[in-house]
Amino acid sequence: MSRLKFYIIAGEASGDLHASNMMQALIEENSDIDFRYWGGDRMESVQPGGLVKHIRDLAFMGFIEVLANLKTILRNISFCKEDIEEYQPDALILVDYPGFNLRIAEWAKSKGIKVYYYISPQVWAWKQSRVHKIKKVVDKMFVILPFEKAFYERFDYDVEYVGHPLLDEIERFNTQGLSKDFRKRNGLNEQPIIAVLPGSRKQEVSKKLPIMLDAIKGLGDYQIVIAGAPTLSKEFYGSFDDSVHIVFDETYALLASSYAALVTSGTATLETALFRVPEVVCYKGSQLSYMIAKRLIKVKYISLVNLIMDREVVKELIQQDCNPEKIREELESLLNDESHRNRLGKDYEKLAEVLGGGGASKKVAQSLLKTIR
Repeated sequence: MSRLKFYIIAGEASGDLHASNMMQALIEENSDIDFRYWGGDRMESVQPGGLVKHIRDLAFMGFIEVLANLKTILRNISFCKEDIEEYQPDALILVDYPGFNLRIAEWAKSKGIKVYYYISPQVWAWKQSRVHKIKKVVDKMFVILPFEKAFYERFDYDVEYVGHPLLDEIERFNTQGLSKDFRKRNGLNEQPIIAVLPGSRKQEVSKKLPIMLDAIKGLGDYQIVIAGAPTLSKEFYGSFDDSVHIVFDETYALLASSYAALVTSGTATLETALFRVPEVVCYKGSQLSYMIAKRLIKVKYISLVNLIMDREVVKELIQQDCNPEKIREELESLLNDESHRNRLGKDYEKLAEVLGGGGASKKVAQSLLKTIR
């Protein structure tokens, strides 16, 4: 039997994490596999030598930002097609990153390449018409949110729910005890920590971090710690405020040690909740991007916590409401109102129950290998 070849495309930090765990699970099931991939350091650590493009060169967010970088994106798409053809994989595995990946999926299907998709595009939020395209071009979709299977069933498309990969990642972190000595390693004292998670892309950090930092000025009884994105430098964060602490590659240790958090929308809102940290969700984009999104988006919430629970569990401060005064007001409630914190803690417990058990990466690997031949 010839060696299996998989071509994987992940375009963001969360995709790099989940794709790396899937790669590891695939190797554990079948060690005779080669990978070629678009991703980051985590994927490269699983099987070095296969990296084509790094996520630091791929992350564009918002309608305006995408338009501004359209030439680069189109060049990347063209190069990607050529590279896949040259590699001749047994299958293409796409991880989230829908604007790019769905174009590649359509092309790959026309070339007779088997297409798997891990972590569904958020078609339930907007562009629901994309489901018809997904049905045509994706051979197998693996979803990680409990409501996604029912959503796809409405379109007569059978997808496989594997559970959320964050459950495994957090369980692994807790088992290894990696939060031990976190304060000492990073020169932090024993004051309670407020974590600031402003996102992973330069554009979103530049937009939101100054507002978040302004909101927490003067909280002398607490120490502020920013979770730095691996693709950004310490100097970049220091340009906003060089007096706060910044930690890199230790977001989970930071959350495990935090009393409260300010978090931008995205996967980080769910990670924060699964670490049982009271949080305020802060989101602000360019006004034009926001106005376009408001017309198109069909869901009531922007944070995964509230979407999964289908009600407001954590406070979302969006666009005009994402200002220092409102952030400060909600944060002070989380810091000082014990009944608020207890209520949130109970909701977090229910959230973990709704997400069910772990083993997402292993389930994807086993299912994929069963269907590939």
